[in-house]
Amino acid sequence: MLAEALCKIEGYTYAPSETVYWQQGYATENAYIYVTTQFLEPGHFAELSDDVGKNRSLLILCTAFSRGKRSWPNLTIKKIPKSVLDACEWAHDDYSLQVENLPQAPKKAKQRSMFDGEGGGR
Repeated sequence: MLAEALCKIEGYTYAPSETVYWQQGYATENAYIYVTTQFLEPGHFAELSDDVGKNRSLLILCTAFSRGKRSWPNLTIKKIPKSVLDACEWAHDDYSLQVENLPQAPKKAKQRSMFDGEGGGR
């Protein structure tokens, strides 16, 4: 849900790839978005930059990062806004709903057919 919300905020279409973990949405056919709550380091960015390639771009949104001195022209790196993180629910073991038993519907009266014994059955 976090990735979906950030796609909307950033103007991307939420469409997670089934095969590429960092393609969680797209703005154009060559511009993608990746959202993670992990702390990212220069090694992560170097790996992502290699995967993305020269002809595509990737917007990365994470909770914290260390960019180091190197830059990657195909990556844009941003922190997830605190206001968005504050709106999320964290540390839940489950999200089960409390469902109450609803009253049972009254049973319908059995409809009689012409074969039930009255009115000239066989």
